[in-house]
Amino acid sequence: MSLQKNVLGGVLRPCSRDPLTGFFRNGCCETDGEDAGEHTACVKLTAEFLEFSKRVGNDLSTPRPEYDFPGLKPGQQWCVCAGRWIEAARAGVIAPLVLEATHESLLDYLTLEELKRISD
Repeated sequence: MSLQKNVLGGVLRPCSRDPLTGFFRNGCCETDGEDAGEHTACVKLTAEFLEFSKRVGNDLSTPRPEYDFPGLKPGQQWCVCAGRWIEAARAGVIAPLVLEATHESLLDYLTLEELKRISD
């Protein structure tokens, strides 16, 4: 279990262990100074979000066996970059957050009320 906090102020819960997600590939959206992309937003993937991400340069749906990456499908959960999630949300493409598994650093960009409103 992570010692880092979620946006609700509690212990950061796992986002996904199958497929295994997170910058550290430990199932949690943990972060540190090496995580330049800030993989801190645990989202429930939608087809629309996956297509948006692919269109703007990060194809999450195509399997990449050379990186042991299975490719993602709608309905799965995944730690995505804070900036990409915000960019998609501002474009009207919502991938709902799993607040208990979303790192508190996302609060550097949006308030908890905004996160809840965007995610609903």
